[in-house]
Amino acid sequence: MVIEVRDLVKVYDGTTAVDRLSFTAARGEILGLLGPNGAGKTTAIQTLLGIIEPTAGDIRIFGQDIRTHREFILQRANFSSAYVSLPQNLRVMDNLHVFARIYGVDNWREKATGLLRLFEIDRLAARKTGQLSSGESTRLHLCKALLNDPELLLLDEPTASLDPDIADKVRKLLRRIQRERGITILYTSHNMREIEEICDRVIFLHHGRKIAEGPPREVIARFNQQSLEQVFIRIARDGELQEADTKPAS
Repeated sequence: MVIEVRDLVKVYDGTTAVDRLSFTAARGEILGLLGPNGAGKTTAIQTLLGIIEPTAGDIRIFGQDIRTHREFILQRANFSSAYVSLPQNLRVMDNLHVFARIYGVDNWREKATGLLRLFEIDRLAARKTGQLSSGESTRLHLCKALLNDPELLLLDEPTASLDPDIADKVRKLLRRIQRERGITILYTSHNMREIEEICDRVIFLHHGRKIAEGPPREVIARFNQQSLEQVFIRIARDGELQEADTKPAS
């Protein structure tokens, strides 16, 4: 297992953001971490990255405890979010150079140029990052996230600001790269069709608790729904789901 989380708890000022969460992710698996706003997804990711300390529980990545081996783990991992900004005053290639140095990437310019071309933004290499559109910035984040050939990739809404055509291209690129390299990906999104397309398995959170887990089709069938989007809506509105023992809903 690349990720092993056991009984993870995070409490902020008396509010439990993550409540005894346990899960694993295997090498080469794409695992969706899903739920409404405030479900605990971001908090869970931040604990996996070692940005915040859990209140209780254990996190092991590549077999090591994140609290004592964070540098070792992060050298083999990377992260991208549509909601995190890179330094705006640096040019696109300069930003990639900074992160390439942090990760000790050899032949960084060749690698960065290839990634910019792959995500169809190589024409922007000399432009200041602050001048990029939201969709261009999202693709730059994905270039940054792949610079060090990570074995573990944490993606927070990686297609949130992309138009449907570019989002489709990005999903196909991520799936291709993941299959070629055997990368483990933890993927969050509010786009349930995207999740059904790309994820091998999903976990639904509500108020920090895990309330459903399994391959997308199994979760849909188990809770008597027609799509993962319907499962999401039920969770967002009701907070709880009961496993079905009747015919699928019409």
